[in-house]
Amino acid sequence: MSIQRVTPDTNIEEILAIIERDAAVVIENILSTKDLDDIKNELKPYLENDIEGDNEFTGFQTKRVGALMARSPKCRELALNPTINTLSEKFLEPHCDGYQLHFTSAISIGPNETPQILHRDRGVWGGYVPRKIETQLSTVWAITDFTKENGATQVVPGSHKWDKNRMPLDEEIENAEMSAGSVFIYTGSVMHGGGANKTSENRLGVFLHYAPNWLRQEENQYLSCPPSIAKDLEPELRDLMGYSQGGYVLGFFTDPTDTEGKFESVSPKKLFGEDIDRFKIASSEELVKSSTKKN
Repeated sequence: MSIQRVTPDTNIEEILAIIERDAAVVIENILSTKDLDDIKNELKPYLENDIEGDNEFTGFQTKRVGALMARSPKCRELALNPTINTLSEKFLEPHCDGYQLHFTSAISIGPNETPQILHRDRGVWGGYVPRKIETQLSTVWAITDFTKENGATQVVPGSHKWDKNRMPLDEEIENAEMSAGSVFIYTGSVMHGGGANKTSENRLGVFLHYAPNWLRQEENQYLSCPPSIAKDLEPELRDLMGYSQGGYVLGFFTDPTDTEGKFESVSPKKLFGEDIDRFKIASSEELVKSSTKKN
């Protein structure tokens, strides 16, 4: 089963139908050349280090950059892409009353990298979420061309409906080949993995994953992008990252230095309605001083 490709103006319901059937689809040519140049320039300082993976899963010739919401303004735009967010909402809504940004990473697969083991992303929750509940809608934005030769993501379309122990035949494995500026969308239940890079160039992609708002995020967004940085982001992006409540009480916060009860069990949204400087990690001594002052 090959990976189906659509255009940015393809009907949302048609794309959803492909995702339901194959758990994989490519939307071609969404980003402009300027978008791609901006992303490359924003990520360049973080990709110039020599830190690569240290095992077969993370790759010995692969570099990974996280905290993209704090580091890359252009990646923030990708996270808020209307088509992707509409797809995430509609795909995940049978299992939640809202969704969140679950994971951000730029992954650069270098020359001579070997293929990553095929896996299902839903495994990050240890297999405790029933398989009838879809846990993710994931995106891989191609910042450079993705080819079979340079490590385009391997995927097994339709494997989200298989018995969990079934392994694919070689002919059932496809590569998500796409031109720079396209986006590959797949689900948390489909088998996939990074491909082998047999070229002399790096393959760069931006990974942004979305999940139901009641699940623990793989990337801790509040540490990767703390309030001191998040205060300057769009409110819609802060909500998407989890600076909001996932339901009636999920995710409330209390300011430990507040002795007036002003910030007792409130939504994280309230963080950004007041002086952001007051919301810092307080030492135990500061907490004691604050309490003593009041009394």
